[in-house]
Amino acid sequence: MNASASTSWCVRVVIPALDEEQSIGTVIDAIPRQWVTSIHVADNGSRDATASIARQHGARVIEEPQRGYGSACLAAVADIVEVEPDAEGEIIVFLDGDLSDDPTQLGELISPIIDDQADLVIGSRVLGTSEPGALSPQQRLGNLLATFLIRRLFGFHYSDLGPFRAIRRDRFEQLGMQDQDFGWTVEMQVKAVQSRFRVREIPVPYRRRIGQSKISGTVLGSIRAGVKILRVIFRAALSGTRPEVTDASLCSVGKR
Repeated sequence: MNASASTSWCVRVVIPALDEEQSIGTVIDAIPRQWVTSIHVADNGSRDATASIARQHGARVIEEPQRGYGSACLAAVADIVEVEPDAEGEIIVFLDGDLSDDPTQLGELISPIIDDQADLVIGSRVLGTSEPGALSPQQRLGNLLATFLIRRLFGFHYSDLGPFRAIRRDRFEQLGMQDQDFGWTVEMQVKAVQSRFRVREIPVPYRRRIGQSKISGTVLGSIRAGVKILRVIFRAALSGTRPEVTDASLCSVGKR
């Protein structure tokens, strides 16, 4: 991406974090600062030094004691709104704090938005290259089931529910995001389809995370996440809002 093309955009990075002291500093340092206006780390009740390390590395830290991936993301976005009430010309990038995502790919993620080719860009771990063991069997199975159901119920093909994603802030605000837990990513993707947003997927590398996953690292966490994701998909389907998907819109999803 041409860095000069991004000068008219403000890019805000959101990092939900829970006990990520081993990785959070490295994640923040790897973010390409030439394209980023601010970094907002939502500390979701960490019992370690996550918050203080994030501050030391230049991030704004928001304390969100209510546990849940969605709760943390919503708290960080609320901080963005406090910093800049006007959503015009803003991009929000969501990035995990465990170093599984590669922050250096941020430029590739925001390029389709800056080029006015997309409203939402998903970094697909499935289209990209994953380190052995980076995606657990339950994650792969959950992805397959969720994306299959979205395709069947909404006529739109995703390959992944990857957490590394970028969205225009004004479009994000139109979604009215509500899920405070494991259904956050799929809620955004389904609502984007229902809202007829231009969606792109780009391949991104995915690495073995530092530390244990709070979701897929345990059997109970995987089951809870799976149930919640399915509930979000079926609730959206029962709402009766199903867009007419054309060949052109289907072609907007895929490798860049």
